[in-house]
Amino acid sequence: MARVLISMPERFLDEIDNVAAGENRSRSELIREALRTYMHRNRVRNVALANENADKLMALLD
Repeated sequence: MARVLISMPERFLDEIDNVAAGENRSRSELIREALRTYMHRNRVRNVALANENADKLMALLD
């Protein structure tokens, strides 16, 4: 598995560690999950926007 080095404020890292500990998983697992969720939501948002634009275009063509 590849490794990535990121920078963040110490307080934010403390929050991440607290959440990870509360969910009994590693910091890496929590960050991977957060990124998967972000990317999924971004794809859903892009599809919704594309559908909205398609609807507008269809309305203009009618």
